[in-house]
Amino acid sequence: MTDVLVLNFTYEALNITSFQRAVKLLFSGKAEVVHGRAQMLSSPTYEMKLPSIIRMLYYIRRPMQKVALTKKNILLRDDYTCQYCALKGERLMTVDHVLPKSKGGPSTWENLVCACMRCINRKNNRTPEHANMPLRRKPKAPKYIPWIRVKRNTLPGEWHKFLFLYNVSIDEVVEAG
Repeated sequence: MTDVLVLNFTYEALNITSFQRAVKLLFSGKAEVVHGRAQMLSSPTYEMKLPSIIRMLYYIRRPMQKVALTKKNILLRDDYTCQYCALKGERLMTVDHVLPKSKGGPSTWENLVCACMRCINRKNNRTPEHANMPLRRKPKAPKYIPWIRVKRNTLPGEWHKFLFLYNVSIDEVVEAG
């Protein structure tokens, strides 16, 4: 993998960039290496570890991004797990309207859930309450994080601390830097 995680000055994940762009940011003095890979990049005059995580040396202000409402993102949010029976599996899942469209249910993050075909057929054109099929978890819109662009379960281990910043104390973030 030649992707590099880019952190803001405050250690918040900004985006994922190519190795080439990361090296340009490093050599122009705009970023520093937070974590390097085992592989080395060398030229006749310079040698460095391939960067895995870089941090910008100045704060970049940007508006909060939103995650696109797509079938794939609904399935990712729910981790390919049926929200009615907890069955798990990528090929077995589709998206269901909690309040059916025929009853005025909108296509929103709060009304769409991952569900297996068996549960969709059992629920039919009813609400979960009428079908006696309570949801395992209330659906909500996910917060934007750059890894939504990366295939799930393919993240380098060292990225998790920064992508899931709300699970980590500030002391751990500072130690990693």
